Amino acid sequence: MTKHYLHIIKNLVTAIAVTLFFSCKNDFGEVQKVGVLQNQPIGEAENIDLKYTELQDSIVKLLANLLSPKMLDYSNRDFAFSEFPDGIELKVYDDDNNKTTITSEYAIFYTETDVIDLRGNVVIATHSKDTLFTEQLYYNEKLEWVFTNYPFYFKRTTGFTKGNGFDSDKDFKNFQMLEMGGDFELDN
Repeated sequence: MTKHYLHIIKNLVTAIAVTLFFSCKNDFGEVQKVGVLQNQPIGEAENIDLKYTELQDSIVKLLANLLSPKMLDYSNRDFAFSEFPDGIELKVYDDDNNKTTITSEYAIFYTETDVIDLRGNVVIATHSKDTLFTEQLYYNEKLEWVFTNYPFYFKRTTGFTKGNGFDSDKDFKNFQMLEMGGDFELDN
């Protein structure tokens, strides 16, 4: 009789083990979905019209205006950033309320380093009619410095400059070319 119960217990344990073994499945697709969800932005915004202002002598002064069709917020990442997949238009105002307009087809802002990466038909047009054209440009907010290693075309009221690689302060008063290219004119 004990042999009979032992046989039943053995069969029952085997049936449970086989059931558990076959009920566990490795669905790689489900595992991938979890990874994708963790890589999704923490926030999305459409039709951005962000104004950056400052209070000066009881008067609110507009310093910058950011316009974009879409922004994706990845502040949930270890290296946080905001992405503008459909481009930006940024209007920056100086102390005399002169406007500089910056446009690009794509932009990404790295929060920790305060670096903005602009890509695709990047154009910077100043109030003094100086205009820079390139395919990619970085702007370091802390240093107020723009730079690129891509070819550029810099049109000024006194002529134009073409080359590869460009470093400059935000006002284009102190700029350097890494490599000249094409025709150019210099001021005396």
